[in-house]
Amino acid sequence: MQATAAPVRGCVLIVEDDAKLRDLVARSLQQSGCSAVAVADGAEALAAVRRQPPDLILLDLDLPSLNGLEICRRLKRDPDLASIPVVFMTAQAAEVDRIVGLELGADDYIAKPFSVRELTLRVQAVLRRTRAVPAGARVFGALSVDLATRDVTVGGSPVTLTAMEFDLLAALIDAKGRPLSRERLLREVWGYEHPDEVQSRTVDVHVRRLRRKLGPEAGRLQTLKHVGYRFTDADR
Repeated sequence: MQATAAPVRGCVLIVEDDAKLRDLVARSLQQSGCSAVAVADGAEALAAVRRQPPDLILLDLDLPSLNGLEICRRLKRDPDLASIPVVFMTAQAAEVDRIVGLELGADDYIAKPFSVRELTLRVQAVLRRTRAVPAGARVFGALSVDLATRDVTVGGSPVTLTAMEFDLLAALIDAKGRPLSRERLLREVWGYEHPDEVQSRTVDVHVRRLRRKLGPEAGRLQTLKHVGYRFTDADR
């Protein structure tokens, strides 16, 4: 029988205008060992983040006055806040909404209605990944990846990655040249229990965004048609 991983404790900011759902999510997270701060709109959310940066943000997409996409955009433009993981909660199921959110730097996306167990497991998976601190720094040409400090540089210039982008890059590097399928990445990096049921271009969007940030070293992320992705340490 597989042992159950100990719950990870962290502070989660919940941004949701539905009072009943907001309270339900807060109670569920508190029962799992996390602390929760709940706000109802975008202005409150930005103020709360700047007052006390949380370990993770659960962000509703459809908010009054300032929507979730704009909140995410502002957070990811701030170097002091950009590394905070963002998970969207939304009833909007269109593929374009998911892709736009991921392009802006969101780490994951959970569609309403969802079970509180699913949400709690997803939050725990993200917190567990961001708390893990593997040892060692690796250099590939002009690319340097420090797995202990989670610092990435290209040509000596720092590259700002979201938590999910870094985890994706680290997983591909750890595979040592072996290709990883989208399903495996969704399971190991995103924590999906049933990745074959995920109808999303989540992995593709993150790889595209990661390539953009790696600039001249983007070619190290290779696409294998009908297979997945791999990282190459070979200099071109």
